Amino acid sequence: MVDCSNDGTRPQGMRVAAAAVRRGGLVVLPTDSVYGVGADAFSPEAVASLLAAKGRGRDMPPPVLVPDRRTVDGLAVDLPDDARSLVDAFWPGVLTVVCWAQPSLSWDLGDTGGTVAVRMPDDPFALELLAATGPLAVSSANISGQPAATTAAAAREQLGDSVEVYLEAGERSSPEPSTIVDATREPLRVLRQGALSLDRLREIVPGIIGVDGDAPPEPAPGEPAPGEKVSLEKTPPRAPDATEPDMTAPGATGAGATDTTEPDADQHESSEPVSLDKSRAPSASPQQSPPRQQPVEPQHDPEQPGA
Repeated sequence: MVDCSNDGTRPQGMRVAAAAVRRGGLVVLPTDSVYGVGADAFSPEAVASLLAAKGRGRDMPPPVLVPDRRTVDGLAVDLPDDARSLVDAFWPGVLTVVCWAQPSLSWDLGDTGGTVAVRMPDDPFALELLAATGPLAVSSANISGQPAATTAAAAREQLGDSVEVYLEAGERSSPEPSTIVDATREPLRVLRQGALSLDRLREIVPGIIGVDGDAPPEPAPGEPAPGEKVSLEKTPPRAPDATEPDMTAPGATGAGATDTTEPDADQHESSEPVSLDKSRAPSASPQQSPPRQQPVEPQHDPEQPGA
């Protein structure tokens, strides 16, 4: 066990933990909720060891924690603009986004149905390790069904020698897990309500559906729909065309045209995905995802460390 709260031993602890991940070992790390047990997301053997250590099966695949917003573009395809807006607003933080996984990646997180749950944690120790290792498959550091560990010492009592390195950084005990949003279909839908409220989400994406199918309120007559952008530009008046009917005259008929503009696309960072092993990650050229069946509700790990 390495005490990472001590500035003198923290760099060594991070190096030892990163080396263990590269060897396919498991590490216990602090997150912004509770302690998690992590493995190289691109090593099927390491992920299998993680599930075995927890006593879990492949039916509840772990989420993937990332060090940077841009990393999601190396892991996911067809991410809707609304999901990007949520990522920009709430990462790092208590938002997990379920996306369609890049089909070209060599990984096996379990029975994912072609999806991956991704989160950027808001914890300096976790982000430092993730910057050194790249994406990690992370679940709560406990035996399935047992209380989540709030310290590395508590995690060791449950997981023992199945974990190679324990990083202790003080107590971590968030009262609520992260909020999980399904971004595999539109409109977006909340799969698990957590620390991030539906009202906060709707400040960014007004049309998001709540966990119980709670749709946003219908707009009043004449009001724009949730999320609809309305052009405020006014067209200067022009002289009437003598060949057109006078639309102000009594009994006049005709259809008036409404000038609409496409909403501007949100601007996002376009640099290369970071913290990915380029031998395993897709190239920068866009990937064409294979045809998909009607999506089913993605599975997620209920014991994620805030993810």
